[in-house]
Amino acid sequence: MKAGRMKILHVGKFYPPHMGGIETHVQVLCRELQKRADVEVLVANETKETEEFWDEQVKVTRVGTRFKLSGAPICPGLSRKIRRAKADIVHLHLPNPPAILSYFASGHQGPVIATYHSDIVRQEMMAKAFDPILRLFLKKCAVIIATSSRYVETSRVLSDYADRCRIIPYGIPIEQFSAYDSSAIARIRAQYGSRLIISVGRLIYYKGFEHLVKAMSHVDGHLLIVGEGHLREDLENKARINQVQDKVTLLGEIHNQDIVPFYQAADVFALASIARSEAFGIVQLEAMACGKPVVNTSLDSGVPSVSLDGVTGLTVPPYDSLALAGALNKLLDDAELRATYGRAARARVHREFDQNVMLERMVKLYSEVLSIPFDAEDKRLAPLSGQTSSPELSGSAFL
Repeated sequence: MKAGRMKILHVGKFYPPHMGGIETHVQVLCRELQKRADVEVLVANETKETEEFWDEQVKVTRVGTRFKLSGAPICPGLSRKIRRAKADIVHLHLPNPPAILSYFASGHQGPVIATYHSDIVRQEMMAKAFDPILRLFLKKCAVIIATSSRYVETSRVLSDYADRCRIIPYGIPIEQFSAYDSSAIARIRAQYGSRLIISVGRLIYYKGFEHLVKAMSHVDGHLLIVGEGHLREDLENKARINQVQDKVTLLGEIHNQDIVPFYQAADVFALASIARSEAFGIVQLEAMACGKPVVNTSLDSGVPSVSLDGVTGLTVPPYDSLALAGALNKLLDDAELRATYGRAARARVHREFDQNVMLERMVKLYSEVLSIPFDAEDKRLAPLSGQTSSPELSGSAFL
């Protein structure tokens, strides 16, 4: 560790090229953070082997997975890795019950913080059984990072710890979405048409893709879905049943810079998610950075506070294919409205969701955590001073 530099250990579930919003966030944050601190990442491997590699200047260890429990990787070596890292701050990314258990087993005595990305939504029995351990961990945290105040307010768990929460929204590398490949864009439009809708995400239950596919029965346009998952065959069947197979194309996974021309070729971005497992929707930021209006859903999560209804796009009720179709048609039929929302979307991303803004907020928070003395009585960090509420996205009022 270089003199004067913090050593931060991030503990997540997986790491790119494994696809997912949390994985993307951890990579973006740690690549930027390594410019200001010594950073190490611990995640699960897909195999029983433990592997180490460098992602730019970030050391990443994929710890061998012995088996999975309710989809969660069980990595017996994780606690030892946490202990040996000797980090100034351990930063866990939740939900990740096995990582919390590994943290407790590690015996780490320094500050710990968590980014609370989402509640455990679908595995209700596991969430109920794990709740006391989760709450014990959250009480130990010096600070809990949430990505929107709306999620703090609507979370059954997180709302009980609002005094420890700080709002730091996700940030993205905006310049990645600024490059403009006119020939690639022209090829995409020539292949799929001029009224293009794009949606991006894993093909899993809470993304609501089936409602978006059904909506295409009432939309004059072409839907491109980027992503892979176990629901692919179901979505293909849904397209055939609704007789829209000629208006819906499942493109599979498209990584990194290769996806930018698809965003830019599209007229509208759609996020049709149906459950609060979609806590934020980072893909909204990517589309907004490309100047695209967004159609999202009014979930009780952070999703509608990212792209704002009537400002950067339109918000409709979840599960409502007709409302989705109406919003998509309204934008596809009105070039001036698309342009107005698109300009506002790009400006909002630059102002609120740039990776450099996120980095400054995070470094400031780490410094404050390291300045807090341990409480001599119960050996845990006292709550941070200052902000005790969780402001909505509003410029500077995040910390």
